Amino acid sequence: MTFRGKKIFLAFTIVVPFIIYCVIYYTPMLRNAKYRSTEFVSLQFKWGVGAILQNTYDSSTGNYQYVDTRDSLIKTNVKLRKNDIIYLHNKANELGLWNFPEVIANEGEDLKSNKVLRYEIRFNYKRKSKKVIYMTNYTEMPKLRNVAGQMQKLITQSINDAEERYTK
Repeated sequence: MTFRGKKIFLAFTIVVPFIIYCVIYYTPMLRNAKYRSTEFVSLQFKWGVGAILQNTYDSSTGNYQYVDTRDSLIKTNVKLRKNDIIYLHNKANELGLWNFPEVIANEGEDLKSNKVLRYEIRFNYKRKSKKVIYMTNYTEMPKLRNVAGQMQKLITQSINDAEERYTK
């Protein structure tokens, strides 16, 4: 058998079956993914203390309201770009937001406490939605706290960047 014949034989016995295996194994996983960026509808983000969260953002309408440092309620309209939404979806996927529990709070914690800052993140898709409530005083699993805090900072930064674009 020539050297070229050995290469062809190697390709057909190892490489081709591996490629076929990958296609057969990963195609159903990708096809049945829970949360796809193509099915994204909106992002809702709320934060504050107490029962009523005054600071809110809704990406479908662009409505953004927040309390500034002078305790004034600011209402504005800020739209995220398609790139921003894809970025947030991919970061949520990378950080494992889909596997987070619905409530990230200490055992027996009052979710409507007037003393603890609370964030509510909701990703809405055509077929499903994922909502996570994150209390900033969470201490039970430091890694989960750090990842939830990182997701909250990414969303806040994206909204603030979009607001800067609209005000300039």
